[in-house]
Amino acid sequence: MKKTIAILGLLLLILFEFARVYLIMPMPGSQNFNSIEIAYFLGSNKWIIRLIGYLLVSIPCVLILRNATNSEKIIIGGLTAIYLSVFYVFTFQMEADKMFYQPTKVVKTSLSKNKIPDNKLVIGVVIDSVASAYPIQLIGYHHQVVDNINGNPIMVTYCTVCRTGRIYSLMVNGKQETFRLVGMDHFNAMFEDATTKSWWRQSTGECIAGPLKGYKLQEIESDQLILSSWARIHPNTKILQPDALFKEEFEDMDSYDKGISRGNLTKRDTASWKNKSWILGIQDEANAKTYDWNQLSKQRIIQDSLPNNPIVILLESDTASFHAYSSVINNEILIFRIKQDSIWDVNTGSKWSYEGVCMDGKLKGKVLKSVRCYQEFLHSWEFFHPQSIRYNY
Repeated sequence: MKKTIAILGLLLLILFEFARVYLIMPMPGSQNFNSIEIAYFLGSNKWIIRLIGYLLVSIPCVLILRNATNSEKIIIGGLTAIYLSVFYVFTFQMEADKMFYQPTKVVKTSLSKNKIPDNKLVIGVVIDSVASAYPIQLIGYHHQVVDNINGNPIMVTYCTVCRTGRIYSLMVNGKQETFRLVGMDHFNAMFEDATTKSWWRQSTGECIAGPLKGYKLQEIESDQLILSSWARIHPNTKILQPDALFKEEFEDMDSYDKGISRGNLTKRDTASWKNKSWILGIQDEANAKTYDWNQLSKQRIIQDSLPNNPIVILLESDTASFHAYSSVINNEILIFRIKQDSIWDVNTGSKWSYEGVCMDGKLKGKVLKSVRCYQEFLHSWEFFHPQSIRYNY
């Protein structure tokens, strides 16, 4: 009986350490389960579960080893060694925040001192007229970069497995919060706050487990485009620079912008409407729509209408920088055309910029209202926006 309890106890401890990490890391099959509550219970109670396990196992093990045969000692000793190895690997090597680190220091420079190539994708944000750009090659490794712009604490996030870039305010219930990368749920990065140990989804900013479940972080509007396009719009921008400590990690991310990756989790499927196909997703209040990136690349302009909101999506000639706007001006729906990288509306013949500003013509000075638009992998957008409708051309 003592032998059975000891062996089963050690096996259950090994299984616990494996399950605790398996459910929140991209292992075969792990991200296909709706198991966040189980994963959160295991993660938030890990030391209690371990302590109970140690107490149950230690007494039978001691009694067995006093009068054990050599074979019994080998079995108990072997299982103990396996558990200690599993504990070390899954605690100190395979937890998310032990694999991906935040920068040791956030350094941003002006364009004149910048070392990031002009053709690199960035997530750009403007807060209180101060523009900042964060290269995806850098934040894709870090997963989050904490910054402060004019007294506004923000968390710049990116999940390479979903191709989702988001910026959130760090203010939670009136105080600045601290987050750590804890794992992923349905292939999307998850963060844990330091105060309540609740778990938060990167793609939506929603708390999905813990005391603050249901709470949402305030998302700050941002844009994804190549650095030269961002700098054209915001010449006084500051650009995040690489932390030399992570040089090799950044080099591994060098081709991610183009959809080329060593791993299947982050590699683009160039066909349309596949799990890893690039899409553009638009969320307008309760309405969401999905647009095929391949089609946008061919046309460079898409005109559509969400309920009560006609929109236009524009792709710049660099084939990477995109913009989405409401196409209504003065209660009139404008119809746009692109020819030789010039944009004009058919209604008045006025000329427009990619920034949504009318540069010449009858509507000169008018500005289109921007619409939040994201480039993502199809599987991510449609899982986290199940109501989204695919645009039919």
